[in-house]
Amino acid sequence: MATPNYGYEKRQKELAKKRKKEEKLRAKADRKAGVGGPAGDTTAGDEGQGDAPAEPSQQPPQG
Repeated sequence: MATPNYGYEKRQKELAKKRKKEEKLRAKADRKAGVGGPAGDTTAGDEGQGDAPAEPSQQPPQG
């Protein structure tokens, strides 16, 4: 049985935390600029989708 890759898990956690922090800062800047509302949410969602395909390729194969 393979040993857990704790370094990988830690890095993924750090990346998720960084993304969340950037998203919060972006939302805060949008509110300050007066954008806000559903339009601001869709923009943040589109950027998040662009990052999604990169994550599965970084995961180790199961099995």
